[in-house]
Amino acid sequence: MLPTLAEVLQLPALQRARPRVVVGAERLDDVAVRWVHIAEVTDLAHLLRGGELVLSTGIAMPDDPEALRRYIDDLAAVGVSGIAVELGRKYHAELPAAFLDAARDAGVPVVLLDREARFVEITEAVHIRVVNEQLEELRESEKLHSVFTQLSVEGADAGRILHEVAQLSGCPVVLENLTHQVLACDLNGEDPGTLLTSWESRSRAVRSGSRTVHAPATGWLVTTVGARGQDWGRLILVAGANPTPRQSMLIERAATTLALGRLLERHQESLERQTHRTIIAGIIDRAYSDPEEALVRARAVGVPLNGRELVGVVLRLRESGTGLAAQARLSDTAEGAARACRELRLPALVGSLDDLRVGILLALPGRQRLDPTLYMLAERMRAAVGDAAVLAVGSSTDGIREVRRSFLEARQVGDVAIRQSDRRAFYRLPDLHLRGLLHLFRDDERLQTYVERELGPLLDHDARHGSDLTDMLRHYLGAGRNKALAASRAHLSRPAFYDRLRRISHVLDTDLDGVEACVSLHVALLSLDSVRDER
Repeated sequence: MLPTLAEVLQLPALQRARPRVVVGAERLDDVAVRWVHIAEVTDLAHLLRGGELVLSTGIAMPDDPEALRRYIDDLAAVGVSGIAVELGRKYHAELPAAFLDAARDAGVPVVLLDREARFVEITEAVHIRVVNEQLEELRESEKLHSVFTQLSVEGADAGRILHEVAQLSGCPVVLENLTHQVLACDLNGEDPGTLLTSWESRSRAVRSGSRTVHAPATGWLVTTVGARGQDWGRLILVAGANPTPRQSMLIERAATTLALGRLLERHQESLERQTHRTIIAGIIDRAYSDPEEALVRARAVGVPLNGRELVGVVLRLRESGTGLAAQARLSDTAEGAARACRELRLPALVGSLDDLRVGILLALPGRQRLDPTLYMLAERMRAAVGDAAVLAVGSSTDGIREVRRSFLEARQVGDVAIRQSDRRAFYRLPDLHLRGLLHLFRDDERLQTYVERELGPLLDHDARHGSDLTDMLRHYLGAGRNKALAASRAHLSRPAFYDRLRRISHVLDTDLDGVEACVSLHVALLSLDSVRDER
């Protein structure tokens, strides 16, 4: 952190010279001083880099008003912090009006030194201050680097990382997703009812134009969380009106640690399970530039995929848990699934997909029927894990390129099936409805982005004005665009309800009589409900 010009003028070496600000007094707290440069030449700008306080006796300054303006304009162009002129050598009481006017127009602060100044003493004092500030910043950066590197190495979860941020800053800190739902927080002793009430509407008012921004109205210091071009949340430090550079550094380092932790979350598995998981992940994530590479890798571990009926199957655990016990349960489930496949002589890749799911890529010979095979596998898995997991099945395919779609379907099915009251041997996509699918994707950044794109202006309008336009849109679409029925359900007169619809159409800039637009908005509303569900 560099000292401001106001702070520099308070140094004893400058105070002895009786500094008097004649231009730019309002900017003293905003201008940082990086260095001091003593100059008695007018051809000076090319020697500077910006951020310098220029000291001069004025003895070499030109008398011509136009030349004085060029001198000031050149210094302003390179970004000097200010100009300090000692009176007595050339100028005895005041500077020329042309000098002051040019400085005022260029926004360059000008300071008069009423007493003889020891320029070397001033230079030394300022440079010591600058170097000390930089050393302190370096020490603080090293400290934060050490703390968060240790958290990364230990695999700390979000709760622990946020606790460390709160302790280091003395401020509440909140982690939210892209639709402004709180994922985790450490309020540092603050009242949750005060800090988290109406969180979504308050958070929507704080726009992130860059990676890290400060919102003076709320006192929030906000930084985006994500890695590899995929942003998935925001970290918010309730820092107050004037956050320090240290707090900015702290929150950015914490965001990096959170993003890195999300990338590195993996569980201990056997070498075989790790190998299978890597192949499955490569297929799902399209990591292989040539799909044939997946066939080669699978064949190398004893699972031929060529000429087979390929089916993505997901074992979805009902509870995620935490810590070593949860890791052990997931590992046991994966090993149990692999054992069941071996006992049934089913060629399959088996590996964990994340902390809740085990993936099974079945590769059935053409003569083997799928449904009887799935019933046998479900029976073995029920014997191994009981009701701790559900078996979800994607569409079958005969090509490696479609396996990703099969796994995504199976994952969708599994996440919704855990809420089903029936106890089927296995579940398929036709068993689900739209709400279930959207609930599955509530944590997906793409769905959250879709909600913001479709409904963001309307949600922002309601948050700013305390209106109910989103609810009115819900009544309208829920009534199948029957305006009379929707007005009745909303307990409004028809003219009042029609006026609400006109306002909604204006805010969203869309035609509410258009079928496609309304379908898109209806899906966005259902998606909004899913991301707002209790977690």
